[in-house]
Amino acid sequence: MYLIIATINVVLIKKDPLTMSAIEIIPCLSDNYAYLIRDEQTNKNILVDAPEHETIDKYLDKNAMSLDFILITHHHSDHIDGIDYLRQKYSPKIIGAKRDKHRLPNLDIEVVEGEKLSVGSKTFEIYDVDGHTVGHTAYALFEDKALFSGDSLMVMGCGRLFEGTPEEMWKSLKKLKQLPEDIMIYSGHEYTRSNIEFALTVDPKNKNLEARKVKDLYRIEKGTPTVPSSLREELATNPFLRESDPSIVDHLDMANLDPISRFAKIRALKDSF
Repeated sequence: MYLIIATINVVLIKKDPLTMSAIEIIPCLSDNYAYLIRDEQTNKNILVDAPEHETIDKYLDKNAMSLDFILITHHHSDHIDGIDYLRQKYSPKIIGAKRDKHRLPNLDIEVVEGEKLSVGSKTFEIYDVDGHTVGHTAYALFEDKALFSGDSLMVMGCGRLFEGTPEEMWKSLKKLKQLPEDIMIYSGHEYTRSNIEFALTVDPKNKNLEARKVKDLYRIEKGTPTVPSSLREELATNPFLRESDPSIVDHLDMANLDPISRFAKIRALKDSF
């Protein structure tokens, strides 16, 4: 059970004491999210991405909290611009993809796909999710049913292909589709309104999507983040995970296309939406 509390620029997703750790959502810039994972067993704090330092520093200072680790999903400035300041003030260990280290802030710990990363009492599994960028990393925290996906899999969407190919993003999303359906997706941006509006143009007969539109637009109007969402929800409503669904294939006249080409067509339609 989640309890969501809006506090200035911070939204706290409090844990059910019998299940999950506290994961705190910190809105940054105009539509970015940073996530603070509180490791209560070791009293360590783990940040996922640092789009800016101001809001993160304000929250840490207000609550007299340390910052012990920063996980980086990818090299774009709206995910790393706050790191230098936070490193200087709090001395956290910086963690990111070994294969992309030439474009990341100096790393203290380099990670590769398939390994398990122990941070405090937490264990993250590492996934390469190329597409939005080459070298993009997602971090799965299965004990807390959480996936920190950056700009790969997003609420009702996926990241624009700035560096990778449609095939690379399709393979990345296919990989994430295999995770447990109750895992919660913590993505890097609040793009849900636009993503829902687009999804309805390619999947207009989806009753699950219509219901989700009502729910998520209500949350947006109230100023509440639409993250996290469950993988189960995404599988039922996210068109980028459903490129071979018969209703979408029929609506977009894609019967003669292979799955990668179908995905590429949907991505191209979103790019011009």
